[in-house]
Amino acid sequence: MIEPQEPISFDNTENAFEYKSNKELKKANFLFSSMGYPFLVKLGTKLTPWAIRKGLPIKGIIRDTIFSQFVGGETLEETAAVAKKLGVYHVQVILDYGVEGGDDGEAGFDHACEEFIRVINYASTQPNIPFISIKVTGFARYGLLEKLDHSVELNPGSLMKRYNKALESLTEEEGAEWQRVHQRMRRICQVASEKNIGVLVDAEETWIQDPVDVLTFLMMEEFNKEKIIVYNTVQLYRTDRMKFLQDSLEAAEFKKFKLGVKLVRGAYMEKERKRANEMQYPSPIQTEKDATDLDYNNGVALCIDHLENVGLIVATHNEFSNMYATQLLLQREFPPNHPHIHFSQLYGMSDNITFNLAKAGFSVSKYLPFGPIKDVIPYLMRRAQENSSMSGQTGRELSLIKKEISRRKI
Repeated sequence: MIEPQEPISFDNTENAFEYKSNKELKKANFLFSSMGYPFLVKLGTKLTPWAIRKGLPIKGIIRDTIFSQFVGGETLEETAAVAKKLGVYHVQVILDYGVEGGDDGEAGFDHACEEFIRVINYASTQPNIPFISIKVTGFARYGLLEKLDHSVELNPGSLMKRYNKALESLTEEEGAEWQRVHQRMRRICQVASEKNIGVLVDAEETWIQDPVDVLTFLMMEEFNKEKIIVYNTVQLYRTDRMKFLQDSLEAAEFKKFKLGVKLVRGAYMEKERKRANEMQYPSPIQTEKDATDLDYNNGVALCIDHLENVGLIVATHNEFSNMYATQLLLQREFPPNHPHIHFSQLYGMSDNITFNLAKAGFSVSKYLPFGPIKDVIPYLMRRAQENSSMSGQTGRELSLIKKEISRRKI
């Protein structure tokens, strides 16, 4: 049996925070302590976007606190310094251009497409940036995705058959608009294939996800023949996604391409449940966390069982799921750095997982957003809200930070 370079312990704070100076560690301690007060977070998430819109001089405060904790920088050049620092500890980077198109219509979508390509070109010049993340909503009109998805739902048969039928519901103008979306997606994937950079397609809400899935499948069918360039994101908090993952695997085998998949738990739970309740349809979200956890771990096992034809990104902050994946790899005698498996956590969170996996020889990265402060505010507000429960992520982060502060005697 192949063993990792050293035993893994997610409680090892010396490895987890080796890259942080004493000053940075104290700053993280202050930030996560503040996030432990839900009323502060609620107030901050309401006032901050308003203050930015009004042009109040708060960017400096944001930059020195939450921005520096969770974002790589405002520009690619600033982000390069963070990526280089992570590389010293064998941690790679998934670059996420945190700005979406759309404000300027088609011009905005074209601009977002060009920005994604610019990020791919930049990543290809760096030694430790193997992936970039994209959002189809960055270069496609939301209403168009919604109409297509609704039409897909009305038709019988396989996803691809339903999609082809749904295209008939579009007007001539909408059909031309969708063709431009397809062309933008293909351009991005074409450049990524030429530069050998993986493209992770973000998941969206259930009511626009079907056309995103189809578009991603079409790209995988074209660009994942010999290597794995395009990855779809599967949210396992959805009741139907385990079946979708199995169907995706079968489709890839039938069409003879390699399946790229990033497994996450999910990001739109409250929004999904609220909409389902308001529109009186069954919620697509698992009713129990245990069901999500079970599907997630079964999804990891399914992908590792087919690792020769699947590129898997285990994108989770759940310690058990990460450890479970490492154990499955070792049981099947796959090397820790097998080219078809990768682990990833958000920058600024779960350093105990990321850096201890890297130390043990596994391929691991930080998901690293970048962009102007005003444009990444929505991302930062989500991070603050997600971390506002002391019994959850913040409590764990804080206990590890305090443990390391105590170990360093600072």
